[in-house]
Amino acid sequence: MDVDVFVAVHRHEWERLEQLTRRRRRLSGPEVDELVTLYRRTATHLSTIRSAAPDPVLVGRLSTLTARARSAVTAPRTPAWRDATLFLTVRFPVAVYRSRRWWGTTAVAFLVVASLIAAWVAHDPAVRDSVGAPDQIRELTRPGGDFETYYSSAPASSFAAQVATNNAWVTAGCLALGILLGLPVLFIVFSNAMNVGISAGLMADAGRLDVFFGLITPHGLLELTAVFIAAGVGLRLGWTVIDPGPRTRARAIAEEGRIALGMAVGLALVLVVSGIIEAFVTPSGLPTWGRITIGATAEAVFLAYVVILGRRAEFAGEQGDVASSDVADELPMIA
Repeated sequence: MDVDVFVAVHRHEWERLEQLTRRRRRLSGPEVDELVTLYRRTATHLSTIRSAAPDPVLVGRLSTLTARARSAVTAPRTPAWRDATLFLTVRFPVAVYRSRRWWGTTAVAFLVVASLIAAWVAHDPAVRDSVGAPDQIRELTRPGGDFETYYSSAPASSFAAQVATNNAWVTAGCLALGILLGLPVLFIVFSNAMNVGISAGLMADAGRLDVFFGLITPHGLLELTAVFIAAGVGLRLGWTVIDPGPRTRARAIAEEGRIALGMAVGLALVLVVSGIIEAFVTPSGLPTWGRITIGATAEAVFLAYVVILGRRAEFAGEQGDVASSDVADELPMIA
């Protein structure tokens, strides 16, 4: 094979490929198609040169050119740190913000149910007797009893990990089981509301409701918010199975499922913060107002983060789903 003739015939294609590669961020649709075509041809030319006339200079030039063209054609993924930043500043907050009606309604229902149960337990001796023996209830509610010592029952670091892990399982359950029409989510939320209501009712009957709120509020605000969000998203996923809207059911479930999966990661981070507060702040020697202030500040910061960044991302058209490049291609459908 005459290398000079080969170069003379194909030089204009290589030069054009090099031009397109340099302008890859500003290419029109036809130019992108041309880039792909020239990349394939040049890769074939490189293979031919290597096998028939391995000229080192020409092989080096074409190898560099095909490598650059491959990078332009395959569009390498964004670095992981950029994906993490995008998730924390756009995808997670907008997913939480878009589901606010679901988890807001869940929060109201939870508080109503817990309050009714608390009032029932506090005013009905028969209900308290069904909860536990009088000695057990007295040990739970007395000063320095089980309710107070629970938060200092283990070293703070291990207690924080234990609490965060347990709560992560609760939120993950709400998110994952929503696919079952949301019914398991309702059970999980009701069980938690019942536990909170019973504890509040027993402490109220003992005249120590202030201690109850003083201990549960610092970490409970953020912790329960995470549970409410997970439950709301799980219920929305369950409703999507029933009514997918204008999307096909398979596509709607896939989109909402991906969003729920991302929410699990974001809420796990929220629960880590809540667990740290529960382990280090709740049992600390700070005055009650100081502990509650820390918990309320953490809650306010999180809600401001969701509203400010979430609203901005929603106005920009974000849905909280993964990038389109990470989603499997779909065949066009004829209506």
